[in-house]
Amino acid sequence: MQKRKILIITAPSGAGKTSITHYLLKTIAQLSFSVSATTRPPRPHEKDKTDYYFISEEEFRKKIQLNEFVEWEMVYEGTYYGTLKSELQRIWDMGKIPLLDIDVKGAIHVQQQYPKNTFTIFVEPPTLEELKQRLLSRGTETQESLQARINKASFEISFQHSFDKAIVNESLDRACKEAEETVKTFINS
Repeated sequence: MQKRKILIITAPSGAGKTSITHYLLKTIAQLSFSVSATTRPPRPHEKDKTDYYFISEEEFRKKIQLNEFVEWEMVYEGTYYGTLKSELQRIWDMGKIPLLDIDVKGAIHVQQQYPKNTFTIFVEPPTLEELKQRLLSRGTETQESLQARINKASFEISFQHSFDKAIVNESLDRACKEAEETVKTFINS
């Protein structure tokens, strides 16, 4: 049986990981998006079991106790995110490779549990100043939340050596092509 592979795209918020993830899912048929679980309420455009598994905090904690997560984290007080083991299994059962779009801490946890199966791509902004401009252009940040994201990004960038491949997202088009070439090499290895 072929080794069950896992592909992880990780990055500081605003670096472009979700855009690169969408590109890879459209371009490489062997990949399937790994839907994360969360306790936060769905946003207007989000669908349960497509964007996230939206579950209660109580249900999430129960799944933690039952060891049903590959990785999980309380990102904000009372707001949890995690990757269910059953989600990886669902994708492997389809004969595909799970593509996880998760934060740096989660990526490191998955790598530790599946060291021989996992390939990680770290997407980084060209500079912290450029990242700040991207976050500002979203129009969703307060001064405090912007500074918190920049501080967190600076910390997360210090872990880039922990990942298999770092891609600087100066041009989204180039970053997507570089990720595509890298992923195809991983799939064929």
